[in-house]
Amino acid sequence: MSNTSTIAPTRVITEPLPQPLYSPRRVLRDFGGTYGANAVIGIVFSATGPVAVILAAGLAGGLSQSQLASWIFGAFFVNGILTITASWLYRQPLAFFWTIPGTVVVGASLHHLPWEQAIGAFFATGVLILLLGLTGWITPIMNALPMPIVMAMVAGVFLHFGTDLVEAPAHDAAIALPMIVTFVALSAFAKLGRYIPPVLGALIVGVVVVLATGRFAPTGGDHEWFAHPVLSTPAWSWQAMIELVVPLAITVVVVQNGQGIAVLRAAGHQPPIGSATIACGVFSLVNAAVGCVSTCLTGPTNALLSASGERTRQYTAGIFCGVLAVVFGLFAPTFVSMMLGTPAAFIVTLGGLAMLKALQGAFVTAFGSRFTFGALIAFLVTISDVELFNIGGAFWGLVLGVIASRILERSDYS
Repeated sequence: MSNTSTIAPTRVITEPLPQPLYSPRRVLRDFGGTYGANAVIGIVFSATGPVAVILAAGLAGGLSQSQLASWIFGAFFVNGILTITASWLYRQPLAFFWTIPGTVVVGASLHHLPWEQAIGAFFATGVLILLLGLTGWITPIMNALPMPIVMAMVAGVFLHFGTDLVEAPAHDAAIALPMIVTFVALSAFAKLGRYIPPVLGALIVGVVVVLATGRFAPTGGDHEWFAHPVLSTPAWSWQAMIELVVPLAITVVVVQNGQGIAVLRAAGHQPPIGSATIACGVFSLVNAAVGCVSTCLTGPTNALLSASGERTRQYTAGIFCGVLAVVFGLFAPTFVSMMLGTPAAFIVTLGGLAMLKALQGAFVTAFGSRFTFGALIAFLVTISDVELFNIGGAFWGLVLGVIASRILERSDYS
């Protein structure tokens, strides 16, 4: 017994692959309009607001245009390859992108840390995440977290999508209202909604309105079409290691991967926790070489990919999302200019409509049965966006929610 408990944490733990592996013909047969629409919405979401976070953090830190383009290349092209591979191998939507809260942490640190030292921290973070996956410690940690508390944290993270959707018509009714009306109409008439998914209909109407009103204004006149990865030499410093490595690893392993795992489980999938962690570590090292922050199993995008359709076919949405990410990464300068040229209301409304089902599911799981007090604490702390030790509210919401539940809801653990 003692020998087993000593050896088990040091095993390489990866989940077995479903057999047999699907052929390209089978993947194409499972693919459909619903899954294509979910993939498009997922990449549109990832390529707008989250990209703006990268741009804001990088520009504030004094990065050049080439360095920013290289960061975005890694975020989409490199992670797109992982998304295609993982979704195909495990037959479920497994979208890997980059840690958004980690990007915020890096942006704040770039005010006083050289970029080369930040890249050194990226490499160290990749090594740490890889070790957590190879030792198998991450799986029991994630399994020990009560699902309602994790989903309450997810609900807190997703909440702003709903509130932004409510506020969008007040800021730009000409764009937001037609999209909302289209979504409601296609949702109400199920027969029509089977041919045109509600979110895809809202996307099409939004694009038509934006173009018809002359609101499309791509940023910048002269830009490169193709991304050119910049290989930077990392520099090592204790300050960067202490300030960035642990917070980045936490945002990947607990906050972002925790969201992704919870969202996929809520949709009926069984995400490969150990394999995903190892993949995040390996691809974080690859991304560090091109100046991109750590890879993670994303929550919002996976929620979009699994929002509709048959569960056994949703993996095709993940594969298609990965293909679109690869293309976006190759043409990063052009696509960023185009996406940032659309009105804010278009992005906000589209993201809010797409996230409604995911937000509803998060609330139902969080407050439907047990661990409800811990879930409430996790939700309140998460939406407060309190920050301590450069770690955001989502992590502290999860920690305090579990502590409160352990103290006051002990019967729920029996």
